[in-house]
Amino acid sequence: MSNRKASQTAMGTAYLRAAHQLLDSPPLILADDIAGKIIDKDIAKQITASPERFQTIERRELRSHVVLRSRYAEDRLFDSLNRGIEQYIILGAGFDTFAYRQPDWARTLNIFEIDQLETQKEKLLRLRKAGLIIPANTRHISIDFEEESLFDGLNKSQISFEKPTFFCWLGVAMYLTKRSVDNVLRTITKFPKGSEIVFTFSQPRGTYLSSFINRVSKIGEPWKSYFTVEDLKERLMEMGFTKVEFLAIKDATERYYRQRPNDLPLPKRINIVSAML
Repeated sequence: MSNRKASQTAMGTAYLRAAHQLLDSPPLILADDIAGKIIDKDIAKQITASPERFQTIERRELRSHVVLRSRYAEDRLFDSLNRGIEQYIILGAGFDTFAYRQPDWARTLNIFEIDQLETQKEKLLRLRKAGLIIPANTRHISIDFEEESLFDGLNKSQISFEKPTFFCWLGVAMYLTKRSVDNVLRTITKFPKGSEIVFTFSQPRGTYLSSFINRVSKIGEPWKSYFTVEDLKERLMEMGFTKVEFLAIKDATERYYRQRPNDLPLPKRINIVSAML
């Protein structure tokens, strides 16, 4: 992904989270009252004025995936506090809103949002325009994953390699080469035992979301890497992760969809994984 402009796909995920708040029936999979404050006002008006535009099967599938992955990552983060997690690092943070709606249980964490410079600048501008204050426990670090190693970028920051850390890496890995993905994961293995990462990946391309993949390629953000579940698990275990769990479709359905209406499609593929050291 280019570091010359803010990521359009990152902004698109904020639109999807906002649409979830406005269009989908409760109980919501992800309660995010901040997303609607940082998206363009005309888009917010379009969501409510012309909801049918956001209710195509493809947009509902994307929306379902986006809110599911964030909810699962935040649930895993909460569970990780029992292991003494002290740092929360959001890789490719884009327009993630957790820090600005963080619950009381997150106040003891040091939160670091990491992304390329232009996306960070755009996000900070939108936060200011919305009158949102950056919490005292939150820092922003600019790194281009294709141009600079995560290890070097973290070394220049206030992040401690000595503290148990939780990493969230959503909607990013597929835009990187497999080599870059491996380098990020190997950097995480330098953190203490008990550290964890939750990230999304794409299985070998089929018809699923093919039109979306084609569109983002045309705007300069092509998908570059694909992993099978078996290959990814083997890679993670060889790197030193001791516990690897993929969010199964059955488990996701039971945890997050069973108690709510059928307005969002159920997951179709396994593409969310947790790996613990």
